[in-house]
Amino acid sequence: MSASPATRTTGRPVQGNAGGPGGTDAAFAVEFSGLGRSFATAATRGRRPATPAVARPVLRDVSLSVRPGEVLAILGTSGCGKSTLLRIAGGLDSPSTGSVRIDGSPVTGFDTRCAVGFQEPRLLPWRTVAANVALGLPRGTAREAGQARVAELLDLVGLSAFAGHRPAAISGGMAQRASLARALARNPGVLLLDEPFGALDALTRLKMQDLLLEVHAAAPTTVLLVTHDVDEALQLADRIILLGQEPAVTDAAIPGATIVQELTVPGRRPRDRGSAELAELRGRLLAGLGIDRHGDTRGVAAGTTIPHFPY
Repeated sequence: MSASPATRTTGRPVQGNAGGPGGTDAAFAVEFSGLGRSFATAATRGRRPATPAVARPVLRDVSLSVRPGEVLAILGTSGCGKSTLLRIAGGLDSPSTGSVRIDGSPVTGFDTRCAVGFQEPRLLPWRTVAANVALGLPRGTAREAGQARVAELLDLVGLSAFAGHRPAAISGGMAQRASLARALARNPGVLLLDEPFGALDALTRLKMQDLLLEVHAAAPTTVLLVTHDVDEALQLADRIILLGQEPAVTDAAIPGATIVQELTVPGRRPRDRGSAELAELRGRLLAGLGIDRHGDTRGVAAGTTIPHFPY
């Protein structure tokens, strides 16, 4: 079933980085109320009578409140609507039913209080790293103020020495850091990250996770993070939601994904990646994604340390 909306956080927003024209200096609450999204399938024509277009539900009845400054991870199988939910939050797509509010006001069209980080860096190859980051600055930012902000962000992500380099001259991890700096240049109240580290190698991915924690500590904006990586969600998020199909009484899946699991991650960041408590939560999330514990197939109870082979 869907998670019940939490009571909206009141009081002053979490303070973040300095604002600017079109930007913000605070983290905002995000509220999804009964949100649903359907896409029309194409009509088909042939020798047989034409098949009319029908609406295919992707999301349904998603109700959730994200607190100012919270890091929320969104998990789910491929095609369940994670990216669609993120796009709707930023005003890049419109819901078929329900609504989204940021700081109490409805999202209509692209919302300038949001910034988006993609799976690929998407840097312009003919611009330097600094010039790519500057693309994220709000319109109307004074030249000197913009240069100072870009220099501040490059220092934050550890790219000051590469400000004059072009994307072809830096590594994939460095390019992704530049992409993150570009998103932060907007001074967003809500940062939307769509699998931002999915294309990186395992070691660089871990380093980027640590960098995101450092960036969030320096500028505690609200973060909605789409990821397929359960360990990444447990390391970065304050709370995790799992999107999936909810079975009906007949055991057939109800069309459209909704929130089927929600959990709060214990402990303060940065967390111990080897924590036994996180391992237990990892098992719950993997089970929710349809992944069986290998220990279960050999008669090892959940929560038990799996012995070495042979069992």
